[in-house]
Amino acid sequence: MRFEFHPEALSEYEDAARYYASCQPGLELRFMAAVEHVIQQIVEAPERWPIIEDDIHRCLTRVFPYVVLYSIEKDYVLILSIMHCHRKPGYWRNRSANNQ
Repeated sequence: MRFEFHPEALSEYEDAARYYASCQPGLELRFMAAVEHVIQQIVEAPERWPIIEDDIHRCLTRVFPYVVLYSIEKDYVLILSIMHCHRKPGYWRNRSANNQ
């Protein structure tokens, strides 16, 4: 199965990577590897992670305090948010495949 980023989720991912790059050289690469590992696991078995609301699933990254929120669409997995676990819960709720 393939995946797509909601445009706002891609922006969050890039912003977080830039933040980690500013903290320590190479830290953004570790962050990106953690997120990409989670996305690969999701694509391989999208039903594996719990539904947190409606049809939105949640998968935590390791080491970094981020969660990948996604929905399973007909032909792909839609990454709705790369969300920091301690900031503004619920801000992503208006995102869907219909409003990309």
